[in-house]
Amino acid sequence: MKKFLSPLAIFSLLIAGLFFSLLISCKKEASKVIPAVTLASVTNITATTAATGGNVTSDGGSEVTARGVCWSISTGPTTAADKTTDGTGPGNFSSSITGLTPGALYNIRAYAVNAVGTAYSSSTTFSALASIPVLTTNSLSAVTTTSGTSGGNIPNDGGAAITARGVCWNTSASPTTGNNKTTDGTGIGAFTSSITGLTANTTYYVRAYATNSAGTSYGDEAVLKTFTATVTDIDGNVYFTVTIGTQVWMAGNLKTVKYNDGTDIPLVTDRTAWSALTTPGYCWLDNDKAANKDTYGALYNYYVVDPAANGGKNVCPTGWKVPTNDQWTALTNYLNGEAGAGGKIKETGTAHWQTPNTGATNETGFTALPAGGRGYDFNLSGTGTNFWTSTEYEAHTGWERFLSFSNSNVHTEYYGKTNGISIRCLKN
Repeated sequence: MKKFLSPLAIFSLLIAGLFFSLLISCKKEASKVIPAVTLASVTNITATTAATGGNVTSDGGSEVTARGVCWSISTGPTTAADKTTDGTGPGNFSSSITGLTPGALYNIRAYAVNAVGTAYSSSTTFSALASIPVLTTNSLSAVTTTSGTSGGNIPNDGGAAITARGVCWNTSASPTTGNNKTTDGTGIGAFTSSITGLTANTTYYVRAYATNSAGTSYGDEAVLKTFTATVTDIDGNVYFTVTIGTQVWMAGNLKTVKYNDGTDIPLVTDRTAWSALTTPGYCWLDNDKAANKDTYGALYNYYVVDPAANGGKNVCPTGWKVPTNDQWTALTNYLNGEAGAGGKIKETGTAHWQTPNTGATNETGFTALPAGGRGYDFNLSGTGTNFWTSTEYEAHTGWERFLSFSNSNVHTEYYGKTNGISIRCLKN
């Protein structure tokens, strides 16, 4: 006679089997841990990159789903910081680190991830190499026959202390610290440099430099043309002169209020009276002599230079004259044409010209400034400037030249004789 297990016995066996299975499963899960990982040496270090890697020596009993290295300027970097992702599983792996800051000190360690969690190797440090500094060259100013002023600005030291800075110059392009130079302190920031010992009527190339442990870097190159000499007008105003080709020009706008025989030129401030003039007259920009004479000179109507209106008088110093239309054309022809000639005669930078002062190099030393002008009302300085020639276009207009902040051209135009604009004198 067969014996059958009772339902209670069967249930008890099932419960015992389930309990045993759960026990075995829990023991298996309890045996899984986070991986074990080591960090390789950090090599091939540059200013922004490095190479390293690691070795997952144990997966901890669970599949390694991610591995790599992580780094930070703070201690104890984690995968929440910068990291690489370099495959899965156990074994060796290589890591390429990018985006470092030159000169910075980093903490780094390897990591490996499995179902239990993230494991990290011991931490080490390394320093990104310094890079050469970043700097700009200041616009040239205060130029004389034998000197000038420049300087630079260093916003980024490349991750290493700036040990020397200044400007260097030479009569050929791309000067280095092996040529003439100034030494103007250390560290980042702006600095001013005085350039001395130059030769009159000579073209120099100038650029700022900065040195750190990674080397020496240079700012953009500027052109410094020293002046030829000086000339004095009837009022005692002194002007530097500059040689361009075979011509010698004043390097500043005329300021005199007299003809060179001592005859006064009428000062006219009222705008209605000014616009009605058919005789010589001058004024200061915005009728403000104190603010504008030294920088921009005077504004003259065409009748000041018109022999039929001024009785044949000369407003320029003895031995000098207001250039003719053809003489202005000779200047621009020497500078390879009107397209681009404006940049070669405009003052550089935006101390006076509005941004962007397109194409300005002032490589001739002419140093044209944006003096504005006067019609019925004044035109603002900063955007442009006009220069009279002594050549009449027709009864009520004369030839002139116009320069703009927005392009590098010299524009040949004719202008109503009542307009007030600048004069540059040319040596006979």
